[in-house]
Amino acid sequence: MRLPISEFRRRLPALVRELQRDPTAYVQITVREEAVAELRSIQPAPAPGEAARRLLALERRMRARGAKSPKDVSRRADEYLYDIER
Repeated sequence: MRLPISEFRRRLPALVRELQRDPTAYVQITVREEAVAELRSIQPAPAPGEAARRLLALERRMRARGAKSPKDVSRRADEYLYDIER
């Protein structure tokens, strides 16, 4: 959603409630029809070491399925670590 800064100021409490309900929503704030800022929900940070644990678990699973080299694992690392659907 794009809003001029004056409209953004007026609707800020409602926009914050909307972000609480839908963490994927965001608002672009415009000045003279140019986007200058964005308001979005804070994404929770992963626990320290979580990325490494997930990558090692992925490697173990893929090797159990017959992956032949570390390259087979690294090609799908982002998909596994960040829950990206391809």
